[in-house]
Amino acid sequence: MRMKLHHTPYVSRRITRDLASCDFVEIRKEKHSIEAEIERILDADIEKEFGLDEKVQEILDAQEEEIEYLNADRRQLFWMTKKRMANDYGVILNNEDRFSDIAHQILDYLWEEDFIHYTCSDNQIKNVIFASLDDFIKGFDKADAEVLGKLRNYKRKLIPGTEDYDLVYHRLYEEELTKRGLI
Repeated sequence: MRMKLHHTPYVSRRITRDLASCDFVEIRKEKHSIEAEIERILDADIEKEFGLDEKVQEILDAQEEEIEYLNADRRQLFWMTKKRMANDYGVILNNEDRFSDIAHQILDYLWEEDFIHYTCSDNQIKNVIFASLDDFIKGFDKADAEVLGKLRNYKRKLIPGTEDYDLVYHRLYEEELTKRGLI
């Protein structure tokens, strides 16, 4: 499961909550400022992947005639090209490695900017952050499926992409995440 931009506020809240609840972490600034910095780091990581996706799409668009002539699977070509170019763009495609890298970035930033102090090894804090990311993504699929089911059975018909749909989706999504203990 790939993290999306609309996930980052929820994930940042979850990470902040998990860090604040640790006995070995001292929070030195307001929680909302910690959430904002974590969200910024997560957004930057997602934006890097979007940049890679756009470049891969440009390459495939330039080769469209040859792709059609060879009757090649465009999705497979997209993935193969993305894998080949990922290192150049600093994108880690394996979720476990990616979450570990993000956890290090978050930990380093929060420590260097005096957002948190801790009385244990860096690895314990990184593991708290990693677990928050991993748990959220695993729970997301279930929460998202539940919300989409509710939207299909919603009293009035909502059109995906409209402002009303987005408002209802985010409200139901937040309720579902709260119910599941993800935020």
